[in-house]
Amino acid sequence: MSPHLDAVRVEQVWAEADTVHVAARTRELMVACPGCGRGSARAHSRYIRTLADVAVGGRPVLIGLSVRRLFCDSPSCGRRTFAEQVEGLTVRYQRRSPLLQHLVEMAGVLLAGRGGARLLQILKVPLSRTSVLFHLMRLPLPSAAAPRVPGVDDFALYADVYGTPLVDADTRLPIELWAGRDAEQLAGWLRTHPGVEVVCRDGSLVYRQGITDGAPDAVQVSDRFHLWQGLSKRVGDIAAAHRGRLPAAVPDPEPAPPPANPAGPSDQADTPARRHAKQLFEAVHAVTDTGRSLSAAARELGLNRRTVAKYARAATWQECVRRTRPRQPTSLDPYLEYLRQRWEEGEHTATVLHQEIVAKGYRGHYQRVKMAIAPLRRGLPIDTPRERPPSPRQVARWITTAPSRRGLHASEAVRRLLEHCPELDRTHDLVRQFAAMLDARDAAPLADWLEQLTAARLPALASLAKAIREDQPAVVQGITTPFNSGVNEGRITDLKLQKRIMAGRAGVPLLRHRVILTALLRRRYP
Repeated sequence: MSPHLDAVRVEQVWAEADTVHVAARTRELMVACPGCGRGSARAHSRYIRTLADVAVGGRPVLIGLSVRRLFCDSPSCGRRTFAEQVEGLTVRYQRRSPLLQHLVEMAGVLLAGRGGARLLQILKVPLSRTSVLFHLMRLPLPSAAAPRVPGVDDFALYADVYGTPLVDADTRLPIELWAGRDAEQLAGWLRTHPGVEVVCRDGSLVYRQGITDGAPDAVQVSDRFHLWQGLSKRVGDIAAAHRGRLPAAVPDPEPAPPPANPAGPSDQADTPARRHAKQLFEAVHAVTDTGRSLSAAARELGLNRRTVAKYARAATWQECVRRTRPRQPTSLDPYLEYLRQRWEEGEHTATVLHQEIVAKGYRGHYQRVKMAIAPLRRGLPIDTPRERPPSPRQVARWITTAPSRRGLHASEAVRRLLEHCPELDRTHDLVRQFAAMLDARDAAPLADWLEQLTAARLPALASLAKAIREDQPAVVQGITTPFNSGVNEGRITDLKLQKRIMAGRAGVPLLRHRVILTALLRRRYP
């Protein structure tokens, strides 16, 4: 029935109350004493051991095994008697077969407490979540040999609580995980594990100091991903500082015909929204200009403090008027000009127009085409898409993307933006120079590039140049050598997945066990 029962004599098998019972007896064989190793077959007595085994046919299995207690006849051994163990079936002090115990442990490694308990319940092994975690934490971790190229990084456990995983860049397996991101912890681990040659890290001063103290002869590599990430963040800061020029990336709309009744002066409050904004602006400034705080003004006017702050910081009331949100681009926009042209040619049937643009690649619904040509039936121009200005984050993504990988829309937007903003134009040139260094793995132009960062007179780039100069040897290694922290980032992603599987309640010891053992399990069963 089960291969691990071949070593014993099965005497009876029966089913009772949805449970399969097996009565077995050990064979009369010579057994080695666990104390001295001398064999013995002289029986002292017998007793019954009850072992749980893996389910058969959806029924749990209980094995009643009659085992011997034997005498040890060696005069030098401290044991007088000992209980025999059956290899593959019994383990000292354990009431499960090794096969079932391995199943319980693997359920804990892969699914942790609650998930493991649910799976085991399906497999007819009822255990609580705490029992599953208990067996998981009993598993020994593999001995951590000193890696040649470890990588170190941090991750957020909770809001302001961090942890530090250590990964072997050669085997791509996690080695250690501890709470905090302290330099002394890293230095202590490196001192107890000599033989480290290269350490990959980010630009953190804490890890830099820890590596210097714990392994002063190791080569430090500042990871190129974090270098590029730091540069991208500075580009976003520059785009945010020049937010007023970002609308230049949007193409100029076609001139609209003049309205029949031209509006009055631009500062005239001719709508309820504009009159409301003007009244609030005057009321807020009447209070805040006297020197009272925003909170006091909010209490006096009966307004929210954020509303008071918005009007108090505005220079004119026109800045506070809520603007109409521009229409979002749709999949029909590329076909609007074709629809207008076909309308002028005399085709006024929405069904025919929809079929024609479907043949050209349109995948939208007929109703959208019908609504788009509705203004033409009233003698009005067809609606044209109005694009909103890009955000600083979007501009940073455009600039840091290689020109060959930008789409046509992004390339045109970047061209228009750089023509109107010299600061972003200069930033774009510097980004492309650094990208060329990373692609060619050539750090020779780095010193001149840092001088250009300082001479650009942009605070964000000047601070980046200062940070790189303080860590320049490691940055040069990050540019020129193939070592990087990509393995660390992958392990951190997996670590966060394991933490979320446990609903964010796992502490560092449990996370350490799961992350290290799960990685080994994946290596064994890819």
